[in-house]
Amino acid sequence: MSELLAYLNGEYIAHSECKLPVFDLGIVLGAAVTDFTRTFNGELYRVEDHARRLYKSCKYTYLKPKQSIEETIEISKKLVEENSKVMPGHEWGVIYYITGGVNTLYAGGAGLQDDLECTYVQHTFPIPFHRWKSLFAEGIHCVTPAHRHFPPQCLSSKIKNRNRLHMWVGGKEAALADPKAMALYLDINGFITETGGSNFLIYKDNKVISPKPPNILWGISLQTVTEILAEMGIEFVTDDITVYDAVNADEAFVPTSPYCLGPVTKINGTQIGDGKPGKLWRKIIDRWSEIVGKDVYAEIAGE
Repeated sequence: MSELLAYLNGEYIAHSECKLPVFDLGIVLGAAVTDFTRTFNGELYRVEDHARRLYKSCKYTYLKPKQSIEETIEISKKLVEENSKVMPGHEWGVIYYITGGVNTLYAGGAGLQDDLECTYVQHTFPIPFHRWKSLFAEGIHCVTPAHRHFPPQCLSSKIKNRNRLHMWVGGKEAALADPKAMALYLDINGFITETGGSNFLIYKDNKVISPKPPNILWGISLQTVTEILAEMGIEFVTDDITVYDAVNADEAFVPTSPYCLGPVTKINGTQIGDGKPGKLWRKIIDRWSEIVGKDVYAEIAGE
């Protein structure tokens, strides 16, 4: 079997050869932005939205990749097309990763060159839907770790970045309470923000509530949910959300690219609603399925 392709700094290369030097600034300083999208029926979903967000992050962080947004999208399409020939029948996750470049002069920040060229990476992987089957069947248990989310005063929450050590530690803390738990981060004032890979929403009093944008990355999947809710005539608002609000909600869910929308049934061990994936969650999933032309629930649940 031929090997999967990846893209690194202007070249399509074997997946196994897509490697960065240890002195790349994405490794040394965490100076890197990223994004992620997926396919439905082999077609990239809202790739233009993901690419635009990626390049807005680049502009804010002083990263200037040579590749344009249009080239980025074409690279993604080619990787999906070629890798689908190698491993047919899969849906693909597409990862974007852009760093400050390779700095051989010095390993830290004291000797940075001012003429570095960005490192630009795209790679794909077949999406492992079986990993999330239990989430759709039983729901997600969110746990709020002691470590707080980066405040937007330190780093804009609008950037999808790789500075996630606090989330690594927080995820380990959450696992101490429940090995299957998903860490849900609070801000410095105790309000809910987001998880390490998704937004967070509650449904209460006939409206869906999201944490306020300054504290969260506005996800493309979150945007899809708002559009579906508008079709359904359900009010969507942003507000400060406490753990108290969440555990007393009718439903809660996490929008995310890999499995669209996951039902949250517990927070810190306390049951939400009847402790089962809710009716509104399923209605949103079913409408999402109509939009993408594929049964999202069956894809994850294995039905």
